[in-house]
Amino acid sequence: MNIKHLLITLLLLSPTTWAGSQANQNATFEPEKIITFAKDVEKYAAAKGARAFIIARVGRPQKDLPKGINYTHTAIAVYSNILLDSGDTVKGYAIHNLYQTPGKPNRSELVMDYPVDFFWGTQQLKAGIIIPTPEIQQRLIDLINSGKNEKLHNTNYSVIANPLNSRFQNCTEHTLDMINAAIYQTTDTKKLKANAAAYFTPQRVRTSPLKLMFGSMLMKEVTTKDHKRKVATATFGSIHKYLSRYGLVEDAVELYSSKKIVTI
Repeated sequence: MNIKHLLITLLLLSPTTWAGSQANQNATFEPEKIITFAKDVEKYAAAKGARAFIIARVGRPQKDLPKGINYTHTAIAVYSNILLDSGDTVKGYAIHNLYQTPGKPNRSELVMDYPVDFFWGTQQLKAGIIIPTPEIQQRLIDLINSGKNEKLHNTNYSVIANPLNSRFQNCTEHTLDMINAAIYQTTDTKKLKANAAAYFTPQRVRTSPLKLMFGSMLMKEVTTKDHKRKVATATFGSIHKYLSRYGLVEDAVELYSSKKIVTI
């Protein structure tokens, strides 16, 4: 075994396996269970009158995630008219994601999918849901319908992107950028990053410096170039704290396949 293979093996055996944002992952649960759970998420949001909300999934086993980070992928769900293969139109939630580009893990693309797709590769049938105030919901809808959310997309991907600058971006930072574009009613990246630096607190990534160093050496989607001394990134939890601090949350829960609902 050469030194590169040895280092990769050590990384994979370490307690905090890197988790990114990928589409078309293999299912880890029976399809019927995933479909039922995805419908439960939709029903919960619809019952709350949500026209747009923040949604999160767990893409890696919980034991492999850094301490304090509970979700690996975050996006915006919008109540929409959905065209079926049959040609019929139904109402449901379309999910607006930033995913890593297949075959290019350090690049990203914007992809719209639906709840079943979103949860297909989840490691837990658990969803994070934040329903913002009606005004912020409408502004998010307007942002997406106008296509202005695309102006916020940075194709340079890092799984631990620093949300306070625009050098790299991950799914949750893109979600945060959309939220801030709705709050401040601008897509000017410099203004959005200035406001993020003033009011948003990223979450520390608590993992070993050695692992960060090896990760940045061996994995294209891992870099600390946009950080200073401490590594911190946007997470579902840090977005919840941010919106709660400024009274912009109508409802926030964790929803489980067992029907258990935990207020956060």
